[in-house]
Amino acid sequence: MTDLTHILNWRRIDMRITTSGQPDEAQMVDLKSLGVTHIINLGIHHNGKGALTDERGTVAELGMAYIYIPVDFENPTDADYQAFKEALAAHPNANIHVHCIYNARVSAFFYRYAIDGFGLTVPKAMENMESIWRPGADWADFIRSTEAVGQPNRYAGEDY
Repeated sequence: MTDLTHILNWRRIDMRITTSGQPDEAQMVDLKSLGVTHIINLGIHHNGKGALTDERGTVAELGMAYIYIPVDFENPTDADYQAFKEALAAHPNANIHVHCIYNARVSAFFYRYAIDGFGLTVPKAMENMESIWRPGADWADFIRSTEAVGQPNRYAGEDY
């Protein structure tokens, strides 16, 4: 299966789930061509770092379903995570692409998902997440990492 490595921080979780940073409109077309039927966005629509002006409209025009779970980067919550799990569970056979602005939120969500016994193995989910960032700050509790408590968020290629 083709991977769309030209999309920021593109990762493949399995044969039906992919993740990335924010795709632009042309990359949304590429996702549709890949067979994606559902887009889950964990980013914030009003984020000035690349959020699309009308992502819901772009996705609808392409005939894909759009699920918006706006996760405050400074305050990820258990309710956000529950909505994420429910969105994945509601579409067990769909080809899903999950994104945020950088793939930080998403990779942390999939890491916690692995800890809870779903999807990737915990080591594989950790490898996936650490290829993008090493959460600290407000994310330590969210990912259930005592080692990350008191640490800053660090990004691959910048901080390590």
